[in-house]
Amino acid sequence: MDKLFDFGLTAQLLGLPFVQTALLAAAVLGLVAGVLGPLIVTRRMSFAVHGTAELAFTGAAGALLLGVGVEFGSLAGAVIAALGLGLLGGRESDRDSVIGAILSFGLGLGVLFLWFYPGRAANKFGILVGQIVSIETTNLIVLVIAAVAVLLILAAIYRPLLFASVDPHVAAARGVPARTLSVVFAVLVGVATALGVQIVGALLVVAMMVTPAAAAVRLTASPWKATVLAVVFAETAALGGIVLSLAPGAPVSAFVTAIAFTIYLVCRLIAYLRDRAARVTESDAAAVAPAAP
Repeated sequence: MDKLFDFGLTAQLLGLPFVQTALLAAAVLGLVAGVLGPLIVTRRMSFAVHGTAELAFTGAAGALLLGVGVEFGSLAGAVIAALGLGLLGGRESDRDSVIGAILSFGLGLGVLFLWFYPGRAANKFGILVGQIVSIETTNLIVLVIAAVAVLLILAAIYRPLLFASVDPHVAAARGVPARTLSVVFAVLVGVATALGVQIVGALLVVAMMVTPAAAAVRLTASPWKATVLAVVFAETAALGGIVLSLAPGAPVSAFVTAIAFTIYLVCRLIAYLRDRAARVTESDAAAVAPAAP
């Protein structure tokens, strides 16, 4: 516990190049997760993000076994998963079963790849819970390129995608290509999910992709305000998690998820108090209103 609050050691570690690279990577992930998060929550894709993360884990494990960059393997696995979810889970009634099937297949295959991998156990553990030591300049460049591509494509399809997310029936009646947008958005989510494998790990990347947005939508119904808040919350969780994990040398994911969940609880409390105050105000106004003739 003393190491957790060792500010001198934390400041010393913050000066190391690999820590600064990890912080930049976390900032990129926080931005992408915050922008995509409100749409994920609106479209009820939280379970899909978890399923995609399992295939990102499979791809990362396969890349580790083949001796290539983990970031490339996780990207490939996540994109394949996203395409599968987008194409096979078109009907809402089939979506959960498709996600469950893909998730279990990917997890089993990833475990097999790790079993074949002859290298250090730390590398295997890092894929599951994150390992900032493994993030190098090459990894950061790939993350930045992928993040820019995701944000540019999302900017191009944002308005029709938001329309199809909020009111899919009216959007379809007006000719919005909802099915195509769903597949494209699933791929964007897959790429973003893959970005978080090395930072927070495949098991808990959903905390970055969903929890900050779930907290933001508790505070506002405006898509723009929710996006801004989600970005702030995601950046706080990602960067704060890395900083807090430095001195004790603990897995980053533990602190990232703790910060994100704390933010979520605070936002729920604020929303509850605000709604209760609104109900009290309405009750008082109804009590003093003159009776209708």
